[in-house]
Amino acid sequence: MVLASVIFFAGALIMGLAPGYAVLMLGRFVAGVGVGYALMIAPVYTAEVAPTSARGLLTSFPEVFINTGVLLGYISNYAFHGLPVHLSWRAMFLAGAVPPVFLAVGVLAMPESPRWLVMQGRIGDARRVLEKTSDSPEEAVERLADIKSAVGIPEGIADDNNDELLAIVRKNKGTHGEGVLRDLLLHPTPPVRRILIACLGLQFFQQASGIDSVVLYSPRVFEKAGIKSDANTLGATISVGATKTLFILVATFLLDRVGRRPLLLTSAGGMLVSLVTLASTLHVIAQRASPADGATALSGVSIASVLTFVASFSIGMGPIAWVYSSEIFPLRLRAQGCALGTAMNRIMSGAITMSFYSLSHKITLAGNFYLYASIAAAGWVFMYCFLPETRGRGLEDTEKLFGGGDGVEKEDGHGHAKSTELTTQ
Repeated sequence: MVLASVIFFAGALIMGLAPGYAVLMLGRFVAGVGVGYALMIAPVYTAEVAPTSARGLLTSFPEVFINTGVLLGYISNYAFHGLPVHLSWRAMFLAGAVPPVFLAVGVLAMPESPRWLVMQGRIGDARRVLEKTSDSPEEAVERLADIKSAVGIPEGIADDNNDELLAIVRKNKGTHGEGVLRDLLLHPTPPVRRILIACLGLQFFQQASGIDSVVLYSPRVFEKAGIKSDANTLGATISVGATKTLFILVATFLLDRVGRRPLLLTSAGGMLVSLVTLASTLHVIAQRASPADGATALSGVSIASVLTFVASFSIGMGPIAWVYSSEIFPLRLRAQGCALGTAMNRIMSGAITMSFYSLSHKITLAGNFYLYASIAAAGWVFMYCFLPETRGRGLEDTEKLFGGGDGVEKEDGHGHAKSTELTTQ
């Protein structure tokens, strides 16, 4: 996470001080690497530290502050738009170099993941972290026992310097990472395959339903809806960021009360209705002989549709994609599984945003949003059929929802004990 902060800082400086387009794109690339680090690490770390009762709330915080950052980006656009053009965009990018400094300093005060500590044989350190991050001493004991079981450490081992523990740690380090991608992609067991499909599918639909296009190109949408003033366009865009952030906060307090599944289905349904309304309104505006006829009412409907779309996204698809992906993988596969989900998310984000203008010219702006609506509808069906509820389940326990985690150990062909839900050898 410190490295991600350094990358963010470097990317912001390169963009803000870029002498030309090529260097500006280099800065965007560097900042994008930082985004990849942060999007993968933050939810996984939070899920591994958080107690079960608040895991949904705390794991959704990265999305909360992503949206806070988007809102601050909109506000900085508005604040700097009065400066000369050659200074305004530089000031906007350079302002982005400030938050990574605070992030890097704050991370130094954070404990290491208790699951990573157990994997290193530091059971005492893991116990102390769990005692500070659990709702009760009993929960801390239970979480530690679950982690030790997942790592393959017998129940009776409680000391860091135990010879049997050191042998297990050396064995784990000697095979660190071996076969993980094979067990995820080439020869997954049925439970792991279902988990991977759930993660990749959720991340795909989160981005393919068009959220980044709406966020990045909302000024273009508002312009097509009849809002011509730069100040009005920027003001409407700020309202998008504010709505997105506000409803993310609503979601954080409902995740551990209502559950993941109801919020996801409500979110996808609201997105579908909003996208169909927005597309239909833009189609009517484009077909009018006189753009001024009913422009105020239609513009209002367009703005309302965009706001309800981002609000619907924020109460479910936005935060829960990261929460869900970080809590369903078994311990051994969690980091790489979440990395694959993050890669899917970023690939689809790039594909959707880079194709927005070309698709708008081919099938019209309204057609673009009808396409996103059809994807949102497919996403609703996918989530209804494939995503079980994970609220209230321990992090080492969620894989049972996909048919694994029965605790049965079988020997492979080489005489090694392997958990049946993780690997096939």
